[in-house]
Amino acid sequence: MQWWERLTEWREAHHFPIDALGTAFLAIVVPPISRTMEGSSSGWITIWALAMVLPLAWRRTHPVASVVAVYTVGLLHVVLGLPLIMPADIAVLVALYSVTVYGPRWAYRTAIVSALVGSGVSGISFMVSGRTLSDPGSAIFTAGFLGTSALAAWAFGLVRRSRRETISALVDRAHRLEVERDQQALIATTAERNRIAREMHDIVAHSLSVIIAQSDGGRYAAQSDPEAAVRSLATISETGRAALADMRRLLGVLRGDEPRGSGTAAVGPQPAVADLDSLIEQVRGSGLRVSLVRMGAPRPLPPGAGLTVYRICQESLTNILKHAGPDPAVTVMVQWLPAGLVIEVSDDGRGASANDDGAGKGLLGMRERAAMFGGTVVAGPRAGGGFRVSAEIPLPPTAAPSPQALPTPHAPRIHPTPWTRHDD
Repeated sequence: MQWWERLTEWREAHHFPIDALGTAFLAIVVPPISRTMEGSSSGWITIWALAMVLPLAWRRTHPVASVVAVYTVGLLHVVLGLPLIMPADIAVLVALYSVTVYGPRWAYRTAIVSALVGSGVSGISFMVSGRTLSDPGSAIFTAGFLGTSALAAWAFGLVRRSRRETISALVDRAHRLEVERDQQALIATTAERNRIAREMHDIVAHSLSVIIAQSDGGRYAAQSDPEAAVRSLATISETGRAALADMRRLLGVLRGDEPRGSGTAAVGPQPAVADLDSLIEQVRGSGLRVSLVRMGAPRPLPPGAGLTVYRICQESLTNILKHAGPDPAVTVMVQWLPAGLVIEVSDDGRGASANDDGAGKGLLGMRERAAMFGGTVVAGPRAGGGFRVSAEIPLPPTAAPSPQALPTPHAPRIHPTPWTRHDD
């Protein structure tokens, strides 16, 4: 900040002390000059001069009261036979300027009208008193000169007022922009934190659910069926590696300062609809009987929509692993419609009787993911038992696809792995 900026701020913060000091100086200087110009040593001249000058100490803190006091004193001394006291009467112009800059709109409009009326009264007073002027022409000239001076002071005040209002508006706008910037940063931070939380939940919850199911199954099958235990360990190893790769990819995106190719974080494409087959195979490896049904003609999705579909299916299958009970039959349906994509994951497990861990992060994350694309997620128990998750993602309208025969569901591979329920 420059020195003149600091000086301006200090002056704006100390209006009254500055004006009071200036008024005190005028109170010392103006009365003697007024007596000299009037050619009189009367004490009344000093009293009138002080009465005109002293209200200027409040010209910025109380501009309306100041201008009323100055105008009243000026009108009184004109009416009482002192048409002009120089230089004390210049306080009228100063008060007019001050109320125009710092006072309300109605006050400076009233002040300029009063100043013009007072100019006319002063011209008439000169003509009637006969002290200096006696003809009407000189009176008109005097009134015109005083009125022009008042209009000039008023015009300068309007310019100054306009500049103050412009600066105040700019300062207010800058302040609101700073607040809006901070709010946008907070919103962006919260949104990014929620996105990371969703990704972490989907990666960790799904992978750990599969690992826990396989670990329990391998432990029970180790004595009677060592090959099943070996398969369980292989599934655990594959699931752990996949989860670790996903974690590294997510952390690599977050660490934007690490160079690519450094080997510290694997950066690759996020899962999409095309990766549902590998997801289904992974879940089948944990012992679930899962069927994947596709309907309609696939088409390109908006950026990020494929990841949303994948995560919704992943979270739904994870919840089935945790809550559906032993050996549920699961159906994953992906239906392409002209105006949207419908994903439905249903099972015939425990449904409404399943115990809830109380977290609810998975369903909330699914709804948030779908809402980013204007979609909806409906989840709840099915009639007759089981649970269903149905999500719809709107897509740009296109021509209706040709009817396609329903493919034969994939034959599930059933492993003799006992089911044991685990909560997050």
